[in-house]
Amino acid sequence: MVQITLDTVRYIAKLSRIACTEAQEESLLRDMKGILSYIALLDEVSCDGVQPCNNVSECHSQTPLRADVVGATIPRDDFLKITPQHIGGMVRVPPVLKGGE
Repeated sequence: MVQITLDTVRYIAKLSRIACTEAQEESLLRDMKGILSYIALLDEVSCDGVQPCNNVSECHSQTPLRADVVGATIPRDDFLKITPQHIGGMVRVPPVLKGGE
């Protein structure tokens, strides 16, 4: 099993751009170790005779899917009237990503 250390927690926090106190890092370390030990239980499950499934849609091909049919739409101008902000016929949304390090 992979060993999680405080350095690993700090590295993941940096990648995620999450600021953590030392107490939060310790808490995350305990949580991550608990999660990995829980996942390690999967090693005890016997998979003999089970076909590999690399894609969920491959494994459940008998599941009926609804037809992809275009339904009624509202005119673009009516849609833009109900949006909080729009520019040049497009809906304006707040930025999701901001400049960083």
